[in-house]
Amino acid sequence: MAAVQQLEPVPTPARPQSMSGDTFSKDVDMGATSPIQPGVPLCSEPQRGDTRIAVIIYGRGQEKIVAVFAEVLGKPSRIKSRFEEVTQEDQDWVIGVSADNAKEDIATRDRGLVVAINAHCTGLGMPPNIYLSAQCDYEFLYTETPFFRRDLARFTSHVLGQLCQHQALIAKPRTFFISTTFPDVHTALPNIDILTVGADAIEIRVDLLKEPLDDGTFSDIPSLSYVGEQVMLLRQRTELPIIFTTRCTKENGKFPMENPTLYYDYLYRALQWGVEYLDVELWLPEGIRKKLWEQRGNSRIMSAFHDFSGAWEWTSDRAEGIFVESQRYADCVKMIAMSGDHNENFELEYFRSKIRTKYPNSVPLSAVNMGETGQFSRTLNKFFTPITHPLLPIIAAPGQMSAAEINQALALLGQLPRKNMYGITSPAMRRATPQAPFYAKCFNELGLPHQFAVVEWQPKGSGCIGAWCNQRNFGGAYFNPAVSLRSLLSHSKFLPSLNLGTGPTVSEAARLIGMVDTIVVRPISSSTPTSAPPSIPSSPLRHKNGDSFSALGPAQTGLPPNTSLVLDNASWKGILSTLTRDLAPSAYFGCAAVVLASSAEDAASALFALKALKVGKVYTVGFKTPPAFGKDLLIEPFTSLESIQRARTVGSKGGTDVGAAGTGGTGSPFLVVSALGPERSTLVGMLVRLFGSRGSGAGAANSRKVFLDLADRSASRKGDPGLIAEQSGFAAYGAADVTAFTTVETLRLLVGQNVPYSFVRLASGRTLF
Repeated sequence: MAAVQQLEPVPTPARPQSMSGDTFSKDVDMGATSPIQPGVPLCSEPQRGDTRIAVIIYGRGQEKIVAVFAEVLGKPSRIKSRFEEVTQEDQDWVIGVSADNAKEDIATRDRGLVVAINAHCTGLGMPPNIYLSAQCDYEFLYTETPFFRRDLARFTSHVLGQLCQHQALIAKPRTFFISTTFPDVHTALPNIDILTVGADAIEIRVDLLKEPLDDGTFSDIPSLSYVGEQVMLLRQRTELPIIFTTRCTKENGKFPMENPTLYYDYLYRALQWGVEYLDVELWLPEGIRKKLWEQRGNSRIMSAFHDFSGAWEWTSDRAEGIFVESQRYADCVKMIAMSGDHNENFELEYFRSKIRTKYPNSVPLSAVNMGETGQFSRTLNKFFTPITHPLLPIIAAPGQMSAAEINQALALLGQLPRKNMYGITSPAMRRATPQAPFYAKCFNELGLPHQFAVVEWQPKGSGCIGAWCNQRNFGGAYFNPAVSLRSLLSHSKFLPSLNLGTGPTVSEAARLIGMVDTIVVRPISSSTPTSAPPSIPSSPLRHKNGDSFSALGPAQTGLPPNTSLVLDNASWKGILSTLTRDLAPSAYFGCAAVVLASSAEDAASALFALKALKVGKVYTVGFKTPPAFGKDLLIEPFTSLESIQRARTVGSKGGTDVGAAGTGGTGSPFLVVSALGPERSTLVGMLVRLFGSRGSGAGAANSRKVFLDLADRSASRKGDPGLIAEQSGFAAYGAADVTAFTTVETLRLLVGQNVPYSFVRLASGRTLF
């Protein structure tokens, strides 16, 4: 399993800053043209999505949920009596209509103008009004105590099409989903953080749920009311996309097949609940499958086919016909068959290759063989491989393996060779918090064979970048603190020599930010499928344990010729994920932001995240605007305290219209991001108080002021700007939040697998985050 050497203490990638010392220049020309080609493009950036007017249907005494919806979406709210009263003039508002009044004209509403969301508090009783549930576009079930704002933010971001996880998932080299086989989701919640390590999505098996009845027995089929609460509970506790499955009796499930309409009722309601993936079995009538496809909105359809006969032939014309029919009304296809012969695994790979060649533009395919003999196929499948976990009561299908077992099998087969991965730090970080044990825990949970070592940067010799990267068993690295892209290239003879002298690939984020915090190993051959494992096929080396870089063992010199390196930046993703955890992206569209930093390089990651969020005007304090952001962001530097005072009151007089409805206008500071260190806490606190007392413009009552502190202030809470921000009405987030999300992204880049945010916080503990 994983072997980890704690050579030098180092924290996770957190605050965007540069390495200090003689090796790298402090003042970097952020607008300079990179000497190497732009590389990896962005995916899954926030989108404007559905711009119809959101009308929230609320229950008795629940008017406040309308204001919360508005706050999450970044708009003001008001109450109206009927749907017919909603007009184009309400375009920039969130409208509330009581459930009693909504019944009168919800059926005749202008569906092109409004999107109707039935917000029902389960404390008022279940199920919600059946008529409203049937008529609304979406339905949000929530508990009043506790209330999970992040659940609402995730729901609105998904159903309104502002965030799409599917595009990011299909771009990954390998994805897994775990099936919860508990009869009650409550049972899974205590271990959900451990269960979902390595999983990219989580399946709720509706057919396996057991709804208790008053007489002590269980319902043959769980009611929609019970299923809705189960989905709500699961979404409250995990950030993973949910796959909603009603498996029939013929395909190893418990849902009866006599009434296909019953499947439609449950699957359509799942769409209304905002479930990300819908498992739609191929045997269902075409009319039902087509209707669900047309009604899916921003959810994705997974067409599912299972064969338990033991006589299935992957080489038959029927197998190809099944795939062709499946993808007609699907975003991805799952085909699973019972295997009794090891050769059937190779027949499946032939089928997979045939589909890829004959239908190059087809949807992603997940295909595995069941049973012990078919386990080999599970190691070869790249998209949405079903996995189990030892803590689950039963496996969902014969032969299912855990993510760790699949990774261990890949390692034994030579497809996942042991790699050396590094945390690269600087002399100033020698006494920082140890990070090696955390990576050991992640590698062990994932069953990865890799070794991790923390090393200190040196300008020459064994500590230079080429000494680590120019190895056959190099698996990637992260920098903490981040390093300048220009300095990294200018101080290394090895990096510019890659790719026949054109240099390494540079992601768009690293190129614009000008800072690198992650080095990723990637294949460069055009013939290599994008689903290939991120590690480089080679014979794994055996290393002795120890407490120094040399303890990793003698490395084979020379990066393999069919591989290259990608210089990337993960910290901006950590900032983006932190800002959108409790608010939908639209809350930031067109809003004003203030960024405090002592240098452009410290501010660059935040600016890139704000660019992705499509903010309006950005006010800067303490640094010169990087030229790379000049054309994408409207930036105005604060030159004096008077200019800050003027900007503070612009929102109440009407800000500059940049084409999106923000909270209080683009001139009214709504978001404050500070990258100033602990020594500037007094200044940051003063500015936060200043912006916290800003004038109230139109809709300011629903604006959620946000303060994000990128500095690590764990050593002392005295004068903590975060506390001042909370006292001034801000929602405050700190470096710990950004660090955890950045670690999730860093692990995804390095090992190609998902470690949930909740597990990062749980495994690392308060001392690390």
